[in-house]
Amino acid sequence: MAAPGLDTTGPGAVPSPGPPPAPTGPRARARRDPSRIARRFGLTGALLMAFGALGAGALPVPNPLNGLRILGLPGRNVTVAIAITYAGMGMLVLAWLWIGRMLNDKGAVAPAPDRIQLARTGILWALPLCAAPPLFSKDVYSYLAQSAITARGIDPYVLGPAQALGVDDPLTRAIPTIWRDTPAPYGPLFLGLGRGITALSGDDVVLGLFLHRILALVGVGLILWALPKLARRCGVEPGLALWLGAVNPLVLFHLVSGIHNEALMIGLMLAGLEVGLRARSPLGWLPGAALITAGAAVKVPALLALGFLGMYLARKRGGRVRDVAFVAAVLAAVAVAVLVVLGWATGLGFGWVHTLGTANSIRSWMSLSTDLGQLSGQLGILVGLGDHTDSTLMLTRGIGGLAAAALCAMLLFATLRGRVDPVTGLGAGLGAVVLLGPVVHPWYLLWAAIPLAATRGLPRYRRAALAASAVLAVMVPPTGADFDFRAYQLPMAIIAGLLLVVAAVLVVRRRHRVTGSPDRPDPRTRSVDFAP
Repeated sequence: MAAPGLDTTGPGAVPSPGPPPAPTGPRARARRDPSRIARRFGLTGALLMAFGALGAGALPVPNPLNGLRILGLPGRNVTVAIAITYAGMGMLVLAWLWIGRMLNDKGAVAPAPDRIQLARTGILWALPLCAAPPLFSKDVYSYLAQSAITARGIDPYVLGPAQALGVDDPLTRAIPTIWRDTPAPYGPLFLGLGRGITALSGDDVVLGLFLHRILALVGVGLILWALPKLARRCGVEPGLALWLGAVNPLVLFHLVSGIHNEALMIGLMLAGLEVGLRARSPLGWLPGAALITAGAAVKVPALLALGFLGMYLARKRGGRVRDVAFVAAVLAAVAVAVLVVLGWATGLGFGWVHTLGTANSIRSWMSLSTDLGQLSGQLGILVGLGDHTDSTLMLTRGIGGLAAAALCAMLLFATLRGRVDPVTGLGAGLGAVVLLGPVVHPWYLLWAAIPLAATRGLPRYRRAALAASAVLAVMVPPTGADFDFRAYQLPMAIIAGLLLVVAAVLVVRRRHRVTGSPDRPDPRTRSVDFAP
């Protein structure tokens, strides 16, 4: 309504003022999108990691970048390359935590980033790592060697790379010494796909690396598809589950950059679980069971998902003993049929069953049962009983396996009774298998961490989950192997990387003071303390 005394219709009318124009400029844009600087901070970290990987990554032997003027530059000073890589790792982890502070159990509350922005951020951070050499692990060279063995018609479950390919083969030389004589511990589906990669790449190690990365990205894509759907099924905001599970630095570092076949295993497992849980017809869950079994044909722990899917289905049928027996019989028939078909199609049979314990030859400091065994052995030496470490390791690892089996049985029974949903049961069960198992690597924790990101129980422990992911993400050296140069160089590189991160944080904080702290989350999110 016009103010009294103002003519708004005549020739000399004074136009009434409209709404003020939307503010523009960097400060206004930052206020509308508080995660913008955090996303750029993380992208800068990913770019630094990609550049540092040219010198500090798990590179082939011999390094194909040697002699190149620009791409070979990081390899001429490995200490600097490692420092740059550690700086990038720290920046990406901090950016992940920074954006996580803007989210709560109901997801993004404006102006925090929504699910589409979170997914785009994860993809943007992953792109530089996809184009760079692998970091953190040389397992991909074992994949290539075992695939080449399979392509030559040799049984990879009998001979290791050194015997089958020779110690001077480029694939064998890139494998850490401890694994050169060990046969393949992976299922027939993974080695069959690897044989196809060998057919395409031939002797080109670099092409083989990137083809295996594409295979890992297929697994990550399945995770991106299944995780939000499982989260919605469990009453958790999909964007939050996506950020905590699929964009976790451990995923970016070890599944995308490190090219571990856990990506394909977890992707098939979660996709199969979602397909099985959404089935409406009496036997509509059979494709889900087949997908889960395919995941187990990559790495066998995925088979545990069949148990939790089965208990959920048995409960829907009534939860009686005969219901459990019927579902178990059908699932067992599906699993056997899929594994027989895969074994026949690849020509590998069931030889992988005899090599599942290959990784147990190392003593992992992250394994509780292994730590207890070694501690008991050392105590025996101290009290004069001699060195019985091997015996105590066998005992404590056996106890750990029994404890994990007992916990899984309890979770399966709780799922049958409806006290635990199958997604939570699977995540907790795999957590027990990993933590009580004989060997634990940081990427093994993703077996449990990714499913648990979709469950209601995680918000109670979100601080611990975020802290554990952040710490474990920076604990593995980027080269994926022991260092051959002087011992003081690695600490120097880590300290230099830390100083670079501190400098970057100070620059960003100064920018915030200029722009008015645009990343401050909306107070309605209650996300600063990650309260449930």
